[in-house]
Amino acid sequence: METRKSSSGGSGELVITRTFDAPRERVFEAWTECDRFMRWWGPKGFTSPSCRMDVRVGGEYLSSMRSPDGHEYWSKGRYREIDAPEKLVVTDSFADEKGNTVPASYYGMKGNWPLEMLVTVTFEEQDGKTRLTLRHSGTDRISSEDREDMRQGWDESFDKLEESLAEQ
Repeated sequence: METRKSSSGGSGELVITRTFDAPRERVFEAWTECDRFMRWWGPKGFTSPSCRMDVRVGGEYLSSMRSPDGHEYWSKGRYREIDAPEKLVVTDSFADEKGNTVPASYYGMKGNWPLEMLVTVTFEEQDGKTRLTLRHSGTDRISSEDREDMRQGWDESFDKLEESLAEQ
């Protein structure tokens, strides 16, 4: 059974809550181990061909998504808080393949995207399942259309996460 809830929180925050039929340790690992992360990262039809993670406070990640038409989009960030298997807090920025921060316009995106946002993910154990809550902060400067696209991208990624967890 899956539970979905999406909303725009205060202060430019996108909030998504999903319940996954898997123990939270496994869901947490899907966020912190490249081989698992690459199975689900990106919206429907996208793949994740590259991932590097140094999962420690101050460590960095760099990952890519490849669209169905072959365009690659890179993102990077720094781990600010890790409380395994309960919580992850990471910065989130667009990047080039070398890990340099780039503006959203580098990928042809319009609007007033910040150079850095913040993603907070909590993992709550619920009778052998995991209630995941994602808070993507710093989206107050982007358009409501871009925020809706972001929400859709997360929802589609979480659909893939659910499939990946079922395969394990």
